[in-house]
Amino acid sequence: MENNKIAVGLDIGTTKIVAMIGRKNEYDKIEVVGIGKAKSLGVKRGVVSNITQTIQSIQQAVDEAESVSGVKIDEVVVGIAGQHIRSLHHSDYITRNHSDEVIDDSDIEDLVNQVHKLVMLPGEEIIHVLPQEFKVDSQADIKEPIGMYGGRLEANFHVVVGQVSSIRNIGRCVKSSGLDLSDITLEPLASASAVLSLEEKEAGVALIDIGGGTTDLAIFKDGIIRHTAVIPFGGNVITDDIKEGFSIIEKQAELLKIKFGSAWPGENKETEIVSIPGLRGREPKEITLKNLSKIIHARVQEIIEHVYLEIKNYGHETAKGKLIAGIVLTGGGAQLKHLRQLVEYITGMDARIGFPNEHLAGDSDDALSSPSYATAVGLLMEGLDKDSKEEEIIEEAIEEILNPVEEKIEETPPVQEEKPKPKKKRSFFEKFTESLKDFLDNAE
Repeated sequence: MENNKIAVGLDIGTTKIVAMIGRKNEYDKIEVVGIGKAKSLGVKRGVVSNITQTIQSIQQAVDEAESVSGVKIDEVVVGIAGQHIRSLHHSDYITRNHSDEVIDDSDIEDLVNQVHKLVMLPGEEIIHVLPQEFKVDSQADIKEPIGMYGGRLEANFHVVVGQVSSIRNIGRCVKSSGLDLSDITLEPLASASAVLSLEEKEAGVALIDIGGGTTDLAIFKDGIIRHTAVIPFGGNVITDDIKEGFSIIEKQAELLKIKFGSAWPGENKETEIVSIPGLRGREPKEITLKNLSKIIHARVQEIIEHVYLEIKNYGHETAKGKLIAGIVLTGGGAQLKHLRQLVEYITGMDARIGFPNEHLAGDSDDALSSPSYATAVGLLMEGLDKDSKEEEIIEEAIEEILNPVEEKIEETPPVQEEKPKPKKKRSFFEKFTESLKDFLDNAE
């Protein structure tokens, strides 16, 4: 089915802002029709710190994507990350009034809504409520309770929490750039959609997305998201260490890291030297690659140890929580030489680099399959999936309007058998996005 429905993913990162326009082709793969990139100046560790600069960067990225594709962008799916994101586990239950009727969507929605009433710290708001396993009466470990009978419905939840002000600041930047917010998604979840296979999610896998300002972690097991965390260190901290260590400017430090950087000091010989031009006629600086990789190694080791602690907190060392598929590294920081080997050495787990090319059409530009575009591809996928779900709902509604006339003529069922049709369940994110839109409209 050829689909001309266009969606846009907007990745507001610490180092770059990416706008990616795409659609699905007849093979259900993503065809990227335009991409725009701008240096991110107003974002620190995933959080907007300068509204004006962030708006300018978003507009620059969007303008570039529009001119490449010839498509006018109206609404975008935005990713949210940052050091303010935290997660917690919570169990809750509801007692059903009609235990002689089967459990349906509305019961699960009631249970999820109950979790939303949890009292958070001041200034925090629940972003995601993700059910893990359900329990019906005394029967535990149920993945899908719909259609079952039971009086008490219980579930374990993974709850993702963030700061209201940070979420609203992102919304304000998008709105002020002349765009509508069609959805907000947690960035590690978007990256996971782009680079993880269903088999990996089933077997148990930890996705580590190393960005410029933060390192995001998402753990899956039995096909369900089990744990998320945001570690407030990323590639920029490594660049800062190089800058300080060799007393050079940031631009030179970044180039050194990309061109000659390695996470494994043993790789370089003492004789390997890079010469850096001095400032304003000063003598050039000579830097040994061994010293460079020692600086990088120390910081990368710290980041990985932080992440590994989170993986252990989740329960990877228990028999039930073992992550058989190991670790998948993605994001711009995953391109650092010998990072995979260092991760395997520190954690003792298998690791691979995650490229978002599995979901892209075969003729896509090679640059798009870089790990640094994983989040943007994931956000684009999210937007396209949302559009196709909305189309299905519209089609169902049209069918309901057209078809029931004949049925009513054939038989008129007694009143007591007629049950109100369960409302189409809206995810909390849809509700949250709506309330955020209302807030931004009223703020103007």
